[in-house]
Amino acid sequence: MPEIQDQNLEQPLIEQVLAAVAQQTPVSIQGGGSKNFYGNPQRAEAVLDCSGHQGLVAYEPTELAITVRAGTPLAAVEALLQANGQQFPFEPPNFGPNATVGGMVAAGLSGPRRPYAASVRDAVLGVRLVNGQGKALDFGGRVMKNVAGYDLSRLMAGSLGVLGLLLEVSLKVAPIPVGQMTLVREQSIDDALLLMRRWARRSLPITATAWVNGRSYVRICGSEEGLAETHRVVEGLPLPDADTFWHDLREHQHPFFTGDAPLWRLSVRPATPAATFAGKQSADERLVEWGGALHWLRGEPDVQWLRTQAMAAGGHATLFRAGAASPPADGVFTPLEPLPMRLHRNLKQSFDPAGLFNPGRLYPEL
Repeated sequence: MPEIQDQNLEQPLIEQVLAAVAQQTPVSIQGGGSKNFYGNPQRAEAVLDCSGHQGLVAYEPTELAITVRAGTPLAAVEALLQANGQQFPFEPPNFGPNATVGGMVAAGLSGPRRPYAASVRDAVLGVRLVNGQGKALDFGGRVMKNVAGYDLSRLMAGSLGVLGLLLEVSLKVAPIPVGQMTLVREQSIDDALLLMRRWARRSLPITATAWVNGRSYVRICGSEEGLAETHRVVEGLPLPDADTFWHDLREHQHPFFTGDAPLWRLSVRPATPAATFAGKQSADERLVEWGGALHWLRGEPDVQWLRTQAMAAGGHATLFRAGAASPPADGVFTPLEPLPMRLHRNLKQSFDPAGLFNPGRLYPEL
């Protein structure tokens, strides 16, 4: 991936934003389109394609940070990191070969490693973006020593493009573990969640957990001696093709995710009992990750009931993929209370006064 420093590369995108502002045309920001399914239906009248805005801006492996243009293919960046023995700590899903770094940040989605390392938001060091007035702005820094406290750049993680058009993103990276192993065992969901909570109270080198179809999976990392010692504590049989399992889980290519049934994503406290979301779902319609903090459900439950259950468990429920169903009238994400919604409106007004970027995608009101 070539290193490109020419700032004129961003001028065509700025001009497109200025044209949209002049004509008051709502636009849909799009990179590779791999996550178009995620979020609410948009009310945009035109597409602002930023997939061609590619290139490496800065990367020094010893700094454990990388800066790339937002349209850069995510697969290319991951290949570059891997060649240097590094990776994104949050193990992001691609959901397709055309995924971009900007889409990764805008969606804010993390993979199996997230609770044991970092989220996308945690890894964002800085961004360069175009706001709703066509101005290029810089927030944060490019290396960890230049960033302190909570920065506005982290607001871009999970914003689904409603605040601005990302031009460049600076992210923390991490070394690839020297060795890893996945252990699998047959057990009920209740027993699996109990063990996950016990392991969380210990200093074990766990990098991923999952339960599906009556089996629990635990990925551990470390030296050969460390793996052997952790194996004695965690127990289970080594999974032969572990990389394929975690890849399919992260990319939603596991059989659980196939079909047209709606897919719900529940982010809750790890101590939440499995029975909390029993409802009409049977055991084969559920998959659990993140030590019990992330539940996936297939089916068409009562939406209000599911959201109430998730809120009581300290979290929220998201219709991740609608499938053959229609999204709820109030949006795929749990509606916000008045105070946080007012904060969202204020941020939207500050970054995008005319409301032209991805209208309605995050919340119907924005």
